[in-house]
Amino acid sequence: MAEPRAVLGVDGGGSTCRVALLWQGQRHEVIGAGANVTSDFDAALAVLRDCLAALGERAQLRPEVLWAVPAYIGLAGVLDSRCAARVAAALPFATVMVEEDRPAALAGALGAGTGCVVSVGTGSFLGRKTSAGTKFIGGHGMVLGDEASGAWLGRRALAGALQAADGIVPDTALCISMRDRLGGVTGVIDFARSAGAAEFAALAPEIVTAAEADDALAQGLLAEGAGYIVRGLHALGWRPGEPVCLLGGLGPRYAPWLAPEILAALVPPRGSALDGALALAATLAERAER
Repeated sequence: MAEPRAVLGVDGGGSTCRVALLWQGQRHEVIGAGANVTSDFDAALAVLRDCLAALGERAQLRPEVLWAVPAYIGLAGVLDSRCAARVAAALPFATVMVEEDRPAALAGALGAGTGCVVSVGTGSFLGRKTSAGTKFIGGHGMVLGDEASGAWLGRRALAGALQAADGIVPDTALCISMRDRLGGVTGVIDFARSAGAAEFAALAPEIVTAAEADDALAQGLLAEGAGYIVRGLHALGWRPGEPVCLLGGLGPRYAPWLAPEILAALVPPRGSALDGALALAATLAERAER
């Protein structure tokens, strides 16, 4: 039996960076802090280097051996080829491909099959793979996009809590809880002034729980997020019966809010984004050997 190909994969998201190495039939993994090269390039590269160093130690490989392994790096914030080339140039891999983090998630969830993914965590995006290729929508960041995401839910809920305090919309238990915990209207404003996507997203579990308890504000937000997901799937060209995977910490929580025809199409993901990164690294290695 042939020796399994040695490959390295990176799933670098805004919340965590996960790195895996397949070496001599064994899989080694390391998890580090978030890594988004648009938010902070130097910090993201530092996280990536730390993860790779820890991975080499775990696998007991010298650095020059690790750098010779074909690597696929899926990294949040890689917006174009220039950014990808900058990341690649900063790491001494002999064979490497750097892309945004969405292709690895799609490859991991669908494997060799076709269908759609809806990834909802701190951020969000949708993707579809068919025989004609792949297409993505969303993933534009908290300020201009990431609809339905944890960051979007947290930001919108706090805005609703302020509107309720002003008497523009009815107050709810969620609004009162958020204002009380953060120190009233002034505390909410102070929190939002410095909060990043992860801080807003940390509020999402409370919002989902409130929606399940019939809180009007929370239910309205979950319904609005689900509406975006439905519109996004149709924009991708999804048709009833085509598989749909809900990914991320919040993706599955939207299931009760989706239309029956989408519910009927839901399937569990075949693997993780890190699995997808390893599969893409294997494809890269095959090409390099030709």
